[in-house]
Amino acid sequence: MNFNLVKYTAIAAVALFSFSCNDKAKEAETTEAETVAVSETTGNDFEVDTTSSKIEWKGFKPTGTHFGTVSIDEGTFTITNGEIESGMFIIDMNSIAVNDLEGDKKSNLENHLMGTVEGKEGDFFNVTEYPTATFEVTEFTKAEDGKTMLSGNLNLKGKKNNITIPVSVNENAESVMIESEPFTIDRTKWEVNYGSKSVFDNLGDNFINDDIELKIMVSANKA
Repeated sequence: MNFNLVKYTAIAAVALFSFSCNDKAKEAETTEAETVAVSETTGNDFEVDTTSSKIEWKGFKPTGTHFGTVSIDEGTFTITNGEIESGMFIIDMNSIAVNDLEGDKKSNLENHLMGTVEGKEGDFFNVTEYPTATFEVTEFTKAEDGKTMLSGNLNLKGKKNNITIPVSVNENAESVMIESEPFTIDRTKWEVNYGSKSVFDNLGDNFINDDIELKIMVSANKA
């Protein structure tokens, strides 16, 4: 094989690998649950617009990726000059949708994720027992790199942890849009353990990555 071809192929592979690593969403800082924030100002109150709010998700395994959405059911925020003083929203876990599949494959995966398949209720999110999840704001800060960071308690499947994620807040007189950068959480910290190599042995290539990628988009109107 031509030496130059080998060299340039290797360089291209390294460049692609570097881009993929840099492009990968960062894991949210996760700690024990903290005290929920209470507004100390007379800021503007906003109510979540459920028709234009959602969470996008991605799950990964050796053979590919699945992605979809889950709906936000309701929520409120108090915001002063673009800074989130307090707030919360409720996630409708019965709304889990898979967007990369169709037909029976789509419905089968959705039912497995929601736990509506007999005998597999506890594999993932068990919506019969835990129909909702919640996010409650605990802190809103500026990081050293200038990014705006939102911290909150994520209560998922009956387990509560605090996560810190980078967000943008675009407020006007009548509405606000809160949008996170893509980030990942380690699902096993919320005891969603199905197919996890960190929990089960001898899975071979039949495992699912612990990291779930999320992107939160919340639109809210002035109350």
